[in-house]
Amino acid sequence: MSHFSEIVKKADDNVRHVLGLSGGKDSAALAIFIKEQYPEVHEKVEYFFSDTGAELTEAYEFLDKLETYLGKSIVRLGTGREFDHWLKMHNDMLPSARQRWCTRTMKIKPFEQFVGNDPVISYVGIRADENREGYVSTKDTIKAVFPFIDDGLVRDDIFRLLEESVGIPEYYRWRSRSGCYFCFFQRQDEWLGLKENHPELFEKAKEYEQRQRERYDLDVADKRYVGTGNYTWSQAGTLDEVVEKAKKRREEQGIIASSKDADAERWQEIFKEQDDDDPEDQACLICSL
Repeated sequence: MSHFSEIVKKADDNVRHVLGLSGGKDSAALAIFIKEQYPEVHEKVEYFFSDTGAELTEAYEFLDKLETYLGKSIVRLGTGREFDHWLKMHNDMLPSARQRWCTRTMKIKPFEQFVGNDPVISYVGIRADENREGYVSTKDTIKAVFPFIDDGLVRDDIFRLLEESVGIPEYYRWRSRSGCYFCFFQRQDEWLGLKENHPELFEKAKEYEQRQRERYDLDVADKRYVGTGNYTWSQAGTLDEVVEKAKKRREEQGIIASSKDADAERWQEIFKEQDDDDPEDQACLICSL
C-alpha cells in the first residue's frame, strides 16, 4: 500500500484535502503532525469541525488555540438547526448506541455536504497501535489516508505532539472523549464529572430524559403527551442513578481522576494510562478522534 505522501503527490490539482477536527486529542495531533512534518500538505489541507452546538466550552477553547497554532482557519460546519429540532424529527427518541442518528445527522451529513461531489483526500487520525477504522465515507470521490499508521505513530507520540504545542484539552481532566456534553457513550464516572464541572449542562441533560413525547391518539383523533423518562442517556438508568453509582464506586475504589482539584500533572499522567480504544465506540469516532 502506498504511503499517504505518494498519494498526495499523484493527486490532481483539483483534489481537495480535508482533515476533520473533533476537539479530541488524535485529530488535533494529526493536524499538528501534518503542519510540522509535511508543510507542503498542510498548505493544501482544509481543516473543519462539525459543530452540533452541544460541545463543551473546553472543546471550543481548545479549537481556538489549535487554530492559532496551525495558522489556518478551522471551518465550522453545522446543520443550521439545533439538537432539539432533530430530536423532534426523531419523535423525541434520544440517540443511543443502536440509534446513532445524532452522528449521522449532525456530523456526517454536514461533512458530506461540505465536500459535495469534489474529489477529496480525507486525513484520518487513527494511530498505528489501534485496531479500529474510524469514519470512512462510502462515496467514491473520497479517499481516506492514515498518516499515523503510515509513519508508525502510537499513543505516546500523540501526547508528545500535544504537550510540545497546544497542550492536552482541559476536559480530559474528567472525560475520556470529545463530543457533545450529553454523549450516550460517556462512562458513569464521566457523567459524574459533567455534574461536577458543568452542573448546568448536567441538568439540561436530565431535562431531556424527563421530556414528554407527543403521540397521536386515535381514540380522540388528536395529539396527546405521554409519560416521562421513557428514554435515558445510559442503559444503567437515569442520570441521577448513574451518578450515584459512580459516587459509590469512587468512594469504594478511591477514584480521583475526575476531581477538578487534582494536580494538572497528575491528571495528565492518569489520562495517559487510561485505555481509550473502546470497541463499543466504533461508529462515533468522527466525534471523538
